[in-house]
Amino acid sequence: MPTMNRFAHAQEPEPGVGIGWRHPHYGELLETRPALGFLEVHSENFFAEGGAALEVLLQARASYPVSLHGVGLALGSAAGVDPWHLDQLARLAERIAPARISDHASFARGVINGQDVHAGDLLPIPFNQESLTVFCRNVHQVQERLKRPLLVENLSAYLTLAGSDRSETDFLGELVQRTGCGLLVDVNNIYVNALNARLAGGPDAPDPLRACEQWLAQLPAGAVGEIHLGGYCVMEDIVIDDHGSRVADEVWQLYAHAITRFGAVPTLIEWDTALPPLAVLLGEAERARRLNQPAEMSA
Repeated sequence: MPTMNRFAHAQEPEPGVGIGWRHPHYGELLETRPALGFLEVHSENFFAEGGAALEVLLQARASYPVSLHGVGLALGSAAGVDPWHLDQLARLAERIAPARISDHASFARGVINGQDVHAGDLLPIPFNQESLTVFCRNVHQVQERLKRPLLVENLSAYLTLAGSDRSETDFLGELVQRTGCGLLVDVNNIYVNALNARLAGGPDAPDPLRACEQWLAQLPAGAVGEIHLGGYCVMEDIVIDDHGSRVADEVWQLYAHAITRFGAVPTLIEWDTALPPLAVLLGEAERARRLNQPAEMSA
């Protein structure tokens, strides 16, 4: 039986397109206040009790909805969620009343020789019942603390762990049913994974675009609360999700496909490395807005 979502009232997305707000663009954005649906920041950058960073975020919050995107909850970790980390996230959420809170379908935390350790990375998990039980327990804990649903993002993974007995989409769908959480679909991540599968499998591997369309078709459409778009880097024998360039044409194609399936979902332009001028980010956001607009008008 699906889990009743006690936080459903807080989960309804408000359509719009936003950008990841990074330090080099703080001043210009606050000065110019461009038209954007929302801003998204990395939660952990604002955990300090006070200071300039939090003050800047509060200034932005006066003009824009803010989405908190985390990288440190380590929701797939058998060691559980770090209580300190969750406390800081809850306190930040109380301060800024975010539009959405999200983190990744990954693990990073463990116990070695009696000491808590954190890998500082988004490490993949096997898609099996044991991992699902751990993940559900941790998501339940976070949602109970935050008193709202969490969005869980699919990972760009560069290795496949042994022990999976179901697909990634089946795993995410079961997670939604059991916890009432939502999904953050990173379209760039699924395309990067498909490209790497093609590199590993050779010409007999599935066509990347077709594989991604099938991936999107297997998700519970009503659970998708946000979409991420970003750039990737092609190296000699691997494709890296580095968020350091414009969105690729193929990812734009997949985004249009996703909008057809999921409707007008809040969409983020995610750019974290080799940051361009703010105008470039706003241009990418405008392209996403134009693709999203027909779905918004028909919804």
